[in-house]
Amino acid sequence: MTPYPTLSDIRATAERLQGKVLTTPVWRWQTGIIEQQFPNTEVWLKLELFQKTGTFKLRGALNNIEAMTPAARARGVVAVSAGNHAIAAAYTARLAGCSAKVVMPQHALLERVLACREYGAEVVLKADMHAAFAHGDQLVRDEGRTMLHPYDGALTAQGTGTVGLELMQQVPELDAVIVPVGGGGLLGGIAAAVRQLNPQCAVYGVEPYGADLMHRSLAQGAPLQLERIDTVADSLGAPYSMAYSFNLCRRFVTEVVRVSDDEICLAMLHLFRDAKLVAEPAAAVATAGLLGPLRERLQGKRVGVLVCGSNIDPARFAELLARGAWLRDAGFDAPLPEMVQGSVQ
Repeated sequence: MTPYPTLSDIRATAERLQGKVLTTPVWRWQTGIIEQQFPNTEVWLKLELFQKTGTFKLRGALNNIEAMTPAARARGVVAVSAGNHAIAAAYTARLAGCSAKVVMPQHALLERVLACREYGAEVVLKADMHAAFAHGDQLVRDEGRTMLHPYDGALTAQGTGTVGLELMQQVPELDAVIVPVGGGGLLGGIAAAVRQLNPQCAVYGVEPYGADLMHRSLAQGAPLQLERIDTVADSLGAPYSMAYSFNLCRRFVTEVVRVSDDEICLAMLHLFRDAKLVAEPAAAVATAGLLGPLRERLQGKRVGVLVCGSNIDPARFAELLARGAWLRDAGFDAPLPEMVQGSVQ
């Protein structure tokens, strides 16, 4: 067995999931900041925020649960997540007819908690992501539930790889693909698909300074753990790297760059103004990478940008959009220096 999903694996997964997940559209960005600052660059948004449950997470969750035996389904599943994976796991478990417990941090948005409950999952709230993962592992031991991991494992990578497969079919001959990074499950799966289809296409991961787990792990050459997570992009707050997703990223990813929370809020503003998208912070991180640290090297290229989720409540969205507008009006609507890690407010 290969230590990564092959194109055959990813294509078989796409066939298996056909009719259960949506083939999300792409849209060429030709307005606003792209027209003004990237006149010779072809930017295509992969709109995975239109996926069922509002994020790409459904692909991996479905692929995992369909591989479970009837006995395992009878014991139920458990998921640990700040929201998006929890929602996907709850939805998937309902489809499969099994029970689900989802463990979330106390700071999880109420809208995400309610969505899990609406799909029939039991929600357990813990102090933070470290405590949530510890409790999830305890439920596996005590109740025999199967862990639907949010970002690790071959089945998860095969599921996320279908996003890359779709994108390369929809927009051939891309020069680069930009992907948000949390634990690395989305980045690793997409990179495996893209680089096997076109080895010349660069794949960049982007993560917040306050949750730069994969950047640090790749620099160290081994999976690491973060003691503290501090970012507006709460969906990217993985507390530790896992071997499978880490090795996928190390094998296929060109580079992982970092952006500040301010850059993320500016990217949210541009996606809303130019594309009319309600993108949660994590979904704007790849755009922030394009507008910031990747700007110079991708000028004049054909670029695919993942917009991966939209699970955010209106009040929080308005708050972060206002922050982005303040930054723009204050003259910060330009690449921020690499050393700028916090807020300029």
